[in-house]
Amino acid sequence: MGARVACVGLTILDILGRPVERIPEGGGLAFIDEIRLTVAGTAAGTVIDMAKLGVPSMLVGAVGDDEKGRFVLNTLEGFGVDISAMQTVAGVPTSATILNVRPNGDRPALHQRGASDRFTMTDSVALQIAGCEIVHVGGNGLLRDFDGPPTANLLKAAKQNGATTTYDLLAPGADVLTDLESYLPNIDYFMPAMEEAAEICGEDDPDRIADFFLERGAGACIFKWGARGSFYATRSERHRIPALKVNVVDTTGCGDAYCAGFVSGLIDGLSPLEACSRGTAAAALVATGLGSDAGIVDLAHLEAFRASATVLDG
Repeated sequence: MGARVACVGLTILDILGRPVERIPEGGGLAFIDEIRLTVAGTAAGTVIDMAKLGVPSMLVGAVGDDEKGRFVLNTLEGFGVDISAMQTVAGVPTSATILNVRPNGDRPALHQRGASDRFTMTDSVALQIAGCEIVHVGGNGLLRDFDGPPTANLLKAAKQNGATTTYDLLAPGADVLTDLESYLPNIDYFMPAMEEAAEICGEDDPDRIADFFLERGAGACIFKWGARGSFYATRSERHRIPALKVNVVDTTGCGDAYCAGFVSGLIDGLSPLEACSRGTAAAALVATGLGSDAGIVDLAHLEAFRASATVLDG
């Protein structure tokens, strides 16, 4: 079966260690319990979680011609992700992040910008994406050559081809609102973190934040809200979907997992609110382990957890 979902954008290699209470001074040594390498990013992290949930998916992004890029591509193939549209950029390192995960799950990051900044959309790749039912775009702010008109053109083409469009962002820069005003009319589900959305529009009330983006064309807003769960808004309805109780190990990739759960729900014919509930469960599971794909086994495991987990009243 061909890919039903195309995840387009940020592709990163994460190097994670936990628990990191402090960085040793000078050339000192400290021991930690766990180190992992994972494929991450608002496109690549999401596509791996969707593959685990059984959704035939493709990743459209870029890696460098280095050992990190080879690890990323081999890992994606191992999960059954279609990588035929991936670009390898000569002479450029794969985008990568070192995450020192604190005992409480916080994760200060050191990021090396790389091939994701050089990702571009070719005509042949656009044709591959055209047949997908859902196009998920992730990463504005760390996709230098794709941010702006190229992203706007892709979202417009996806809508014209009948696809449902979902959109997440990361590290929004000074020009993000200008970009978003060209994207939003072709975004069915706008899915940033609540904090990012609030920063962009200068509001602090969830309803006013939602109104800001809906007035600029978004079909619906889904704001990921950490321990408070998430907030779903259209022009006619508003809902807070509560979080689920877990023992938090690492919050890396929880937002990407939420998007994966939500998109897989749409593919399976769930209502948007039920898809949000599945996204909530996916995010909660990822928080229970180290890295952006931790905790998620398969769809049956996720649904069993969703049915039995304790709801947080936060």
